[in-house]
Amino acid sequence: MPTDVENWKSEVYGNEIREHLMEFAEEGWESIPEDEHDAWFERFKWWGLYHQRNGQESYFMMRIGTPNGVLTPGQTEVVADIADEYARGPGENPEFGDAYVDWTTRQSIQLHWIRLEDVPEIFEKLEANGLSTQQACGDSWRNIVGCPVAGKDSNEFVDALPVAMDLNETFKGNDDHANLPRKWKVSVTGCEEGCGQGDINDLAFEPAEKDGVKGFNVRVGGGLSRNEPRLARSIDVFVPPEDADAVAGGISALFNDHGDREDRYNARMKFLTDEWGTEKIRRVLQEDYVDFELQTAGEDLRDEYTYNSGRNDDGHHDHVGVHEQNDGNYYVGLNVLVGRMGADDTRELARIADEYGSGEVRVTQRQNVIVTDVPEEDLDDLLAEDLLDTYEPDPHTFMRGSIACTGTEFCSLSIVETKNRQVRYARWLKENVEVPAGVEDFHIHLSGCTASCAQPQIADISLRGMKTRKDGEPVEALDIGLGGGLGAEPRFAEWVEQRVPADEVPGAIENLLANFEERRQGDESFRDFVERTDEEALAELVEPEETDYEDPYMHNTKMTWYPYADEDDMDDSPAPARADGSPIPSDD
Repeated sequence: MPTDVENWKSEVYGNEIREHLMEFAEEGWESIPEDEHDAWFERFKWWGLYHQRNGQESYFMMRIGTPNGVLTPGQTEVVADIADEYARGPGENPEFGDAYVDWTTRQSIQLHWIRLEDVPEIFEKLEANGLSTQQACGDSWRNIVGCPVAGKDSNEFVDALPVAMDLNETFKGNDDHANLPRKWKVSVTGCEEGCGQGDINDLAFEPAEKDGVKGFNVRVGGGLSRNEPRLARSIDVFVPPEDADAVAGGISALFNDHGDREDRYNARMKFLTDEWGTEKIRRVLQEDYVDFELQTAGEDLRDEYTYNSGRNDDGHHDHVGVHEQNDGNYYVGLNVLVGRMGADDTRELARIADEYGSGEVRVTQRQNVIVTDVPEEDLDDLLAEDLLDTYEPDPHTFMRGSIACTGTEFCSLSIVETKNRQVRYARWLKENVEVPAGVEDFHIHLSGCTASCAQPQIADISLRGMKTRKDGEPVEALDIGLGGGLGAEPRFAEWVEQRVPADEVPGAIENLLANFEERRQGDESFRDFVERTDEEALAELVEPEETDYEDPYMHNTKMTWYPYADEDDMDDSPAPARADGSPIPSDD
């Protein structure tokens, strides 16, 4: 039997949702029938709107897709203006204020506290400047990711940017690919560093060469969500750039026809790949979905991959810092701690990009931003800008390696607070823990639940939201995993410690790194150390411990309307609210 979601989608889905969305926006939040909330909230995702968590009724998160992370000149300022005008809610975040932009791990943008009634005006401003929320969420092609400096990287093997943009143009709003069994995540990588992270995508195009032609090998079935991570697997296909659309469309159509629509948990390409195997996927693709002879895989560059590898090597490979482009200009990557930037700072970023570069800004999968096209003679002036005191091009290791998902601030799935906590973790670690000798990169990813939006399984230290009891009281806690990374030899983290109270996690990291420094062999990397150490021994090295670190978010935030509010019980929530922010009484 089809799931509820499939039944809802069979009634209204895809482009046609927009008309209904605009009608609801015109008539206001109260016009959505209460018994149809779940159905409409599921449909709204197709246009980039997620309803926020309990206690925040009538407010939405809005996701804006930026293919390959590219914001063209003028677009960053538009995003800042929209955040400033429309993304202010009834609660203020103590670290980030009440208007901010979230740069995501899929090179997208998220805004919060969006009111339904403001959506038409926001869409008008976005679309007038070449931006869209279309298919930023929902069961369709999500934002296409890739190397954030594609087309500018002096070391790239093949320019993947035209391919990514062509795929976006072909499949964004395409009715034949608008209603898939589940989300469809695509990566296009042309560089030798592998920063498209193809291993964790449903469909990955990765740089390869065959008979002197530069193009892509194809992998399918990667993903991190729930407790079922998979690495994408080769289907033995080489694709020249001009055939990428046809092959991508064929694989998407194959998933559309054969993905599981009766069990949403199983409705991902990784499970179809498990069931069929790669040989059958290739055979069916050839027989039923493409009208030309597929080539076998070419020579790939995966043994060159270094992005997020967890290894000690000759550089960071995360695009933070000053780097020369292939045209002689430079790009400057700025570290954005946990991916959140205030609206005023985002506007300042737009100014800097316009004044010193081409006005273009790019977003990375590590939640950072890049100013491109800076002439060498302007670098010193750019680096002297006040904004770079906060968003550093040469950050401390613990700042550079911190990633966090949305958490219980807004997300209904999350179990724990994330953004502010990871900021405080990074600051405490910077002040109190010495980075082991020779370790330049150390990634700590905090995900609020098993959905893995912060990609914890590919970090040196993986943190995953849980609950436990401490001193007889329910508190927020984290599972701890170790030794994940992508690169030439991708590997998922080993979960070695469960339900550590959140305020004991910094002490656990401090002790773990001290134990690593004591036991490592020569200059081996943390990941190499984890790989040669058995799980039981690793667990003994973690040693959770209370320190002088204080965590203000230990209370059970799933029982509060907003984790940072002074009066945060569910009964204190001002939601649901009308367009002007006035509460809607329950007896209205």
